[in-house]
Amino acid sequence: MARSTFKVLFYLKRQNEKNGKVPVMGRITVNGTIAQFSCKLNIRLALWDTEANKASGKSVEAQRINEKLENIKTNIGKQYQRICDRDSYVTAEKVRNAWLGMGGECKLLMQTFDEYLTAFEKRVGKDRAQSTLENYRKAYKHLSAFLSHEYHLTDIPFNELKREFIEKYVIFLSNDLNLRPGTIPTSIKKLRLMTYTAFRNGWISTDPFAGYRFSPQYRDRHFLSESELQAVMNVQLPNYKTAIVRDIFVFCCFTGIAYSDVKKLTHADIHTDENSDMWIIDNRTKTGTQFRVKLLPVARQLVEKYSSLTLPGNVVFPVKDDNSMNMSLRHVARHAGLSFNPTTHIARHTFATTVTLSQGVPLETVSKMLGHKHITTTQIYAKITNDKIGRDMTTLEAKIGDKFRIAQ
Repeated sequence: MARSTFKVLFYLKRQNEKNGKVPVMGRITVNGTIAQFSCKLNIRLALWDTEANKASGKSVEAQRINEKLENIKTNIGKQYQRICDRDSYVTAEKVRNAWLGMGGECKLLMQTFDEYLTAFEKRVGKDRAQSTLENYRKAYKHLSAFLSHEYHLTDIPFNELKREFIEKYVIFLSNDLNLRPGTIPTSIKKLRLMTYTAFRNGWISTDPFAGYRFSPQYRDRHFLSESELQAVMNVQLPNYKTAIVRDIFVFCCFTGIAYSDVKKLTHADIHTDENSDMWIIDNRTKTGTQFRVKLLPVARQLVEKYSSLTLPGNVVFPVKDDNSMNMSLRHVARHAGLSFNPTTHIARHTFATTVTLSQGVPLETVSKMLGHKHITTTQIYAKITNDKIGRDMTTLEAKIGDKFRIAQ
């Protein structure tokens, strides 16, 4: 088809002034046809540049408004281009409706989520983990149950998702599904990914998550103190199978690697440098992120202890399934005199707190060794012990000394 004329501009609806602000409107022009729409933004009259059709100046407010207007213009442009490539004619109303999600190709939330899962499944075993896929499937079920419960629907258009939808979903996850506060963000993040996909592709004009913040109350993470860890290491156990589980648990306490990673750890993953130091260099099963951990003496001794075993796949340890490991750890806890039952994951917490952070290892270093993509994950994951806080304050007290005095 012949190239059409296309333009998007913004203007103010001055007659609707309220509290010193007026609505920002948009106008699409295609081959002489015109379609208008609301940008769902309000601005002070003094801040608007009529000639430039945008907010003037470099204030935070002006930058925020201009960024939203630019996003609107870009997304409308994407819809215009898509219609030009597909149809024999294009009008301003057709472009506007496509941008608002009112066209014949209105995109649906669960349909998009399902397509995402299909594509994700093909990447499992390559650069995505099966456990991550299961988390996405669980979030899909939560969202499907919410639509059925709250709206009696099996799917919903993206353009109908507002802030209220998100807030109701959070309440549903908490009250109806009884999810713990620390697990709710997992489902919220999956929904957020879908709405961001819709916004990025121009299916909706505004992401309903824009400006939204959810701050859950995380539970304190269990970990072994120095005395508890030593008790586990010293305890005499009734049979060698339980002792093997204890050794693997202790190895994880001194390396921070997760159960899924120690289970697949091979001798090829352990490297010796020019100083004869041994390092684990591998990618996390859960996220695919690379991690590097230098073996401390305890971990090194355990590797050497089991080096004479010939195991399938050249793995380092004879690791049982996770449930069996945790059941055996209950026996370890009872014999060691622990007041709680540790799990394989508590070993990772113990490395982050007792073995590293409490000994003064910087948070950034711990984050790298744990294979976290973001240091904020480490901040939630690792709890600084009171002993470390006390030692840091004692050091500070010694440094400050008599530098500061209260006036007499």
